[in-house]
Amino acid sequence: MSKAIDEKAVCEIIKAHGSKPDAIIAILQEIQERYHYLPQECFALISREIGVSMVKVYSVATFYENFSLEPKGKYVIKCCDGTACHIRKSIPILEALRKELGLSANKKTTDDMLFTVETVACLGACGMAPVLTVNDKVHASMTPEKALGLVQELREAEK
Repeated sequence: MSKAIDEKAVCEIIKAHGSKPDAIIAILQEIQERYHYLPQECFALISREIGVSMVKVYSVATFYENFSLEPKGKYVIKCCDGTACHIRKSIPILEALRKELGLSANKKTTDDMLFTVETVACLGACGMAPVLTVNDKVHASMTPEKALGLVQELREAEK
């Protein structure tokens, strides 16, 4: 499901960080921000431009949980299942989102690449539990109904 990368844009990202090996994390972060994941086609380019092995680039990309090698949707919804959220019924929210979007624990992204739904251990907003984020924007005191309303708003924004 990989899409072609814009090599010029990726090279500009690398150059903006000084084309140095110690900038690998920042380079990967910016590439992921652009594509919503790390296209593997970028690894050889990064390797060549900063002078490290492809194995090193891959090992950094797979070591940090925040990096993704799988394409993600335009809207990445992270449903918190930390203790506070779990106690306040985060699982029914997750289940409602998955049902509405035709997703599961194994299938996290919709076919149209609009939505990705993930669970996270904690979003650090326990006082507002249950919470979810959409592209890192926090939505507090969620219910299954509020979550589905949010999905509807995002769909409407696409029209």
